[in-house]
Amino acid sequence: MDAAADGSRVNPDSPAVPGAVPPRTDAPAGLLDAVEAYEAALMANDVEALDAFFAPGPDTLRGDASGVLVGHDRIAAFRARRGGTPRRSIHSTHVRAIDDDHALVVTVGAPVRGGRGQQTQLWRRDAAGWLIDVAHVSAPPPAIDSSVWRVVGTPLVPGALGDQPQRIDPLPLAGLRVAVKDLFDVAGHAVGGGVPAYLAESRPATEHAPAVAALLAAGAEVTGIARTDEFAYSIAGRNPHYGTPPNPAVVGGIPGGSSNGPASAVALGQADIGLGTDTGGSVRVPASYQGLWGLRTTHGAVDRGGLLPLAPSFDTVGWLTRDAGMLRAAASTSLAGDATVTGFVTCDALSALADDDVRAAFEHTVARLGDEGLVPALDTVELPDADGLLECFRTVQAAEAWAVHGAWVATHPGALGADIASRFAWASGFTAEDERAARTALETARAELEAALAGRTLLLPSASSAAPQATASAEENERTRARTLRLTCVAGILGAPGLSVPLLEVAEGPVGFCLVGPRGSDLALIDACERFARALA
Repeated sequence: MDAAADGSRVNPDSPAVPGAVPPRTDAPAGLLDAVEAYEAALMANDVEALDAFFAPGPDTLRGDASGVLVGHDRIAAFRARRGGTPRRSIHSTHVRAIDDDHALVVTVGAPVRGGRGQQTQLWRRDAAGWLIDVAHVSAPPPAIDSSVWRVVGTPLVPGALGDQPQRIDPLPLAGLRVAVKDLFDVAGHAVGGGVPAYLAESRPATEHAPAVAALLAAGAEVTGIARTDEFAYSIAGRNPHYGTPPNPAVVGGIPGGSSNGPASAVALGQADIGLGTDTGGSVRVPASYQGLWGLRTTHGAVDRGGLLPLAPSFDTVGWLTRDAGMLRAAASTSLAGDATVTGFVTCDALSALADDDVRAAFEHTVARLGDEGLVPALDTVELPDADGLLECFRTVQAAEAWAVHGAWVATHPGALGADIASRFAWASGFTAEDERAARTALETARAELEAALAGRTLLLPSASSAAPQATASAEENERTRARTLRLTCVAGILGAPGLSVPLLEVAEGPVGFCLVGPRGSDLALIDACERFARALA
């Protein structure tokens, strides 16, 4: 055992037995035994023992690169779903005694897979023994998080500036990094659609999708192809084959889908622009859950060539960014809409679909915008019944999804996870008459919505809640999904732009403030919300 410069003990040869802690003589009595027992419980994934080591109550803290968990119960819930930690041995242990009953412990681990990690803990002794009040874990970062990215490069595809290094006038997106959802053609790469079996049969694209090419022509570079839910038929952000991308805004929260990979890449700072799609909320929901700006464009306003469809009547291109300026710059590469935003309305029946705290935050924000004179002459309108809107939307979406992917799904049993497989099985049951009736109902609903809105912009929450925890039950997830889809389907039925802006915050995390504007008002919505954000800052 060697002595470090600070007097701590260092083991130059990692112990063969995980959990072995180098002996120390200057630690408070019993502390190192507790540290060793904690490490053994960690390696055994003994959840009950680990819970007992963390101090009870609402003030216990545990942090890592994903964020901070506050309270023993939230830490315990996180640990229960984690499924253990990678095997490691202890390289060194450093103790700084504060007094006889408090000490700071830094343990450096040597994971079996390589690298070095560390955990820093504030230990406290009470009548029950030594307990952890605060812990922070630093694990060796993966080179590529495969739950976020399918393939990456440095860059994967250079922007136009890379082809013209002597260019004097800067391109608007010069050097900005793009995460492309795994539905768009990127020359030289196949589209996987979030399904490994589909990827295995796909051929590399010979040219970029127009939406990709527009960003490259403006100087942006494609960092990589990012994950999506299977065939984009979800708003949750889970993928049973590749895992669930992290949500840095809500520790343990799902990222939202189906543009989950691009959203997480932007929220994590690994990309500046996420290129995604939105059929039933697939840009707006991840933007809401992760505190991003996310635009669903006017239906048909952006060329959808080179895009793997889900439901062509509703599929749109969209972008996710961390701020308004970046979003407008990205959108301007493909949009030139000149419609304006003139009046604003809300619908009590729609905002009532959100959780109580979300609804309260939404109403408070609307009131503040009114006080600032930014939503003058705000009216409350009655819209068609939300259940009816969702029913016709989902039926047409399902019929089109089956028409696009049904033959492949039917000949590849077992290729999809249980949730999406059941969704396609449900979609397969609609008859031609069912579809015709739903399309008639959809046209009626569109006309009624347009008449009620009368060219004005609808304000509503982007989602019914903050990001649900990944530990939520299937029944709880389905309830949340159904309420959120009742909010998001309005823009899909109208074929209108929908912009989610991170203006709301509840205890569980961020929630988007959504604007559904007249068709063609995409850029005007961004400009209006930039004013909103400045006024509320």
